[in-house]
Amino acid sequence: MFIPSFFRAIKFSLQDIFRNIWLSIVTIIILILALFSVNMLITVDLISKAAINSIRQKIDVNLYIKTDAVDSQILALKARLSGMDQVKDVTYISKADALESFKQRHKANPEILDALRELGNNPLTPVLVITPKDIDQYDQLISSLNSINSDIIESRNFDDHKALLDRINSISGKVSEAGIMLSAMFIFITLLVVYNAIRVAIYTHRKEIAIMRLVGASNWFIRAPYLFSSIVYAALGMLFIIGIFYPFLTILQPYLEAFFIDYQINILAYFNAHFLQIFGLEFLGAVVVNGLASVIAVGKYSRG
Repeated sequence: MFIPSFFRAIKFSLQDIFRNIWLSIVTIIILILALFSVNMLITVDLISKAAINSIRQKIDVNLYIKTDAVDSQILALKARLSGMDQVKDVTYISKADALESFKQRHKANPEILDALRELGNNPLTPVLVITPKDIDQYDQLISSLNSINSDIIESRNFDDHKALLDRINSISGKVSEAGIMLSAMFIFITLLVVYNAIRVAIYTHRKEIAIMRLVGASNWFIRAPYLFSSIVYAALGMLFIIGIFYPFLTILQPYLEAFFIDYQINILAYFNAHFLQIFGLEFLGAVVVNGLASVIAVGKYSRG
């Protein structure tokens, strides 16, 4: 008895969807927009995290050494710095290495290279490049470095990288908040649209519903077609969003690779690896939202 009733409910649901085809199309489009905004929120979050991680990897602190310092003094200072708790690594760049790196950076600018040759000597100084172990301890590292007294240190370059990170985190947070608000707005609109779609369908079939109640139809049988319609809307919305969002990611990926040259970021690979988690949860969420709207509409407008 249950199986025939189940298939009959599916039949009624499909009939309602096609009879109110334009309302069904509007419902699916609103659902697609809601799902697109959610996936954009995920993408923006991944990109912002990649940007922050990229900056974290490039943050370092430079100690410029006097040109008359001997190697033994420099290596002793390097060993002292390496033993600090906040330090991950210390790299020694000699005058010759610094000059070669300078030439490579400015090889496309002959005027700078000509001016360098005019000097007749190497004007650059040795450098100790310090990589922090944890960027969250950046302030403690700077404080420790400032407390070091050494006659061979000529100058210290302590750029305020943490302030830059704080700004990026702030921007990322604001973008995420805007994305959440946009997603919430579309979810609310989806609730209203589905609610009205079900209400129109119930109003159209109010006489049939009254007759079903008279012949003893259960509440489940009356509600089932509209609940199944909500599942159909969610399934179609997911199919369309997958078909739309993957081409969008394919277009976006080359731009991300060009922007994050020294950092591996692959949005497509992430979505492929988490396909079931992302789209599965979104499908369940869409079913819950649509089902909730259906239950509210049916409960209010199908009372005999």
